[in-house]
Amino acid sequence: MRLLLLFLCSLLGAVSLPAQGKLRELLTAKAPEGLSEQSWMVDGVKRTALVRVPKDAKGPLAVVFCWHGHGGRAAQAAGRWGYEQADTTSILVFPQGLPTVSPLVDKEGRLPGWQTALGGEGDRDVHLFDAMLADLRKAQSIDERRVYSMGHSNGAAFSYLLWQARPTVLAAIGSVAGALHGDAKELAPMPVIHVAGENDPLVKFAWQQATFVAVRRFNHCDAAGKPWAKEGVLEAAIYESDHGAPLVTALHVGGHEYPKGASELIARFFKTQLRPAR
Repeated sequence: MRLLLLFLCSLLGAVSLPAQGKLRELLTAKAPEGLSEQSWMVDGVKRTALVRVPKDAKGPLAVVFCWHGHGGRAAQAAGRWGYEQADTTSILVFPQGLPTVSPLVDKEGRLPGWQTALGGEGDRDVHLFDAMLADLRKAQSIDERRVYSMGHSNGAAFSYLLWQARPTVLAAIGSVAGALHGDAKELAPMPVIHVAGENDPLVKFAWQQATFVAVRRFNHCDAAGKPWAKEGVLEAAIYESDHGAPLVTALHVGGHEYPKGASELIARFFKTQLRPAR
């Protein structure tokens, strides 16, 4: 982490003032009170995450894994998304990524992110997910039917990848400005909520629309959506599924940002989704 901060600081003098502002926000972001850093040794590498366990929580608890975007930080995601306010009753986990190649924004792999394909990076981040969940099972009373994954950009794509890697573990996934990897040909039905900007310059809206089509096919959803909710700048529609795996699309006219209302809609959707009993 210290090397990452030094690298980011070295960039400040070489970028424009708007970009400097974004870097300073990244460096100074603080997680809300109630989250504590935990660590695990995964494949011989120390991994960390910020974890929030609700105070005075009773009974088995839902778990939500929240993955930052490429170049982000766990503290930034926890501090800026407002998810801990949208969901006060679940265990929240904000993992920290490792330097990762991103074909879109970081071809040298200097900034933190998540593997982009099954088997990529030695499946290090899938192994991290397994290690964190196993540790939570030992330390807390976990509701195995309410384990969720959501994220922004690269973190959203990784949530889709976890659908491929751990389809029998997750109850639902949430994506903000992400897309399903092109090698996903057939997947078991999984409830999905996907937030997309119609003018996203990075993860093109057309790519995200292609993801909608694939998810509706995997989930056996209706061809037409019905109004579901409005929150912040978002208008959401639901595509019902005869396999109990609906798709919700929440759209806004913006770009690649994490928009106002995203956390509230994702938390609301997750609370309605239970993994089928086995």
